[in-house]
Amino acid sequence: MTLPIVSIDKELCTGCGRCKTVCPVDAISGLPNLPHVVDASVCILCGQCVQICSGYDSPLEEYATSREERLAQRGMLPTTTEPLFAAHYRGDLFPLMAALHRKKTFTVVQCAPAIRVAVGEEFGLPYGTLTPGKLAAALRRLGFDRVYDTNFGADVTIMEEGAELIDRIKNNGKLPMFTSCCPGWVKFLEDQNSDLLEHLSSCKSPQQMAGSLFKTYGAKIDGVDPANIFSVAVMPCTCKKFECERPEMNVDGCRDVDLVITTRELAQLIKHADIDFLALPDEDFDSPMGCYSGAGNIFGTTGGVMEAALRSACELLTGKPLPSLDLEYVRGGEGIRKATIQHEGVELRVAIVAGLAHIEPILEDIRTGKADFDFLEVMCCPLGCVSGGGQPKVLLPAQMEEAHARRKAGLYAHDQMLPTRKSHENPEIIKLYKDFLGKPLGHKPHHLLHTDHIKNQGK
Repeated sequence: MTLPIVSIDKELCTGCGRCKTVCPVDAISGLPNLPHVVDASVCILCGQCVQICSGYDSPLEEYATSREERLAQRGMLPTTTEPLFAAHYRGDLFPLMAALHRKKTFTVVQCAPAIRVAVGEEFGLPYGTLTPGKLAAALRRLGFDRVYDTNFGADVTIMEEGAELIDRIKNNGKLPMFTSCCPGWVKFLEDQNSDLLEHLSSCKSPQQMAGSLFKTYGAKIDGVDPANIFSVAVMPCTCKKFECERPEMNVDGCRDVDLVITTRELAQLIKHADIDFLALPDEDFDSPMGCYSGAGNIFGTTGGVMEAALRSACELLTGKPLPSLDLEYVRGGEGIRKATIQHEGVELRVAIVAGLAHIEPILEDIRTGKADFDFLEVMCCPLGCVSGGGQPKVLLPAQMEEAHARRKAGLYAHDQMLPTRKSHENPEIIKLYKDFLGKPLGHKPHHLLHTDHIKNQGK
């Protein structure tokens, strides 16, 4: 039996209703002081209910289900010491550990940008501490054969998504174009707003693009049979578990990504393996698919996808770089932001939505022809991936706000210190297209990196 990705433990739920206040699609119901339930037909698996839940297994109370049984039911390691909260997501560490111990399996892992500014919190580091080097080192100690980076996939996404936007603008394609990086947003459109699917970019997410390349480009480099590759993604997002299991997310019968674990699951695995995270040396991600730009890195926060796209699209449209790469006008917090960018005679009108609860007015404007923008970025979670459902849990509202702000600041600081800050200038991206993919939007990229979106996918 397959466990649900997000659910509420009725035995631990106190009926406080906090989960209902943060659910952007009203998928949670229940009376005060009574256990609540998740409507799987509506849920977009963003995991915000998991982040805010405060009902947990108090050692002062007796339960019909023991802690050991509850851990097993959730797919969590028996060595887990954190409290078990009522709202939770499915654990996937057991199949990962099995893959790491199979001798003929070639294991590959990728890490989303938001992981490097959050995982350190699980080991006592201050909110937002940047730990890419220790992250790469920890994954090698766990036994992965290749330690790559989703940021590389983000750079590829900019090449494809930027080319798609330019193509739509030049050839009177469907506008505004929507970003397709956030699987909860994609699921929401497919399930509840399928009349607008033509606006959605055909690009797979960075996670899926990277996974596809690991089993094609990477397999060729390593001389490995793609069928023997087990591809793992470490994500801040609970809906990424759903995304990787979608039947269309494969290339020639090989799934792009075989398994997704969250930031919290990775921390549990590191502790289970008795790895001293804080004592690890800083190591680099493996080349070539661990090489990334600052643009790929800022995908982890709201406005980051838009900023990354504009850094490349404006230059590719005009042949001249932007005067500054720090596009403050698309950065911000939860809610709706709009901006108009004028560069060398080209004008791009953009909108950013952070938190799916704010999306309805935008969708209504599009349906009625009142939308005043060409490109729309949407992230389900309040500040994008840094506030994802799989990130380290912070209970107090003030601390949560601080954690999100510092994680976001960590990503922008990392962007500033990287030698390359535009996706199209990443030398490994240039080599990828020259040696393997050809041009963006070409036949091979369409086969490996794009997908069709499906009406009522989650029904």
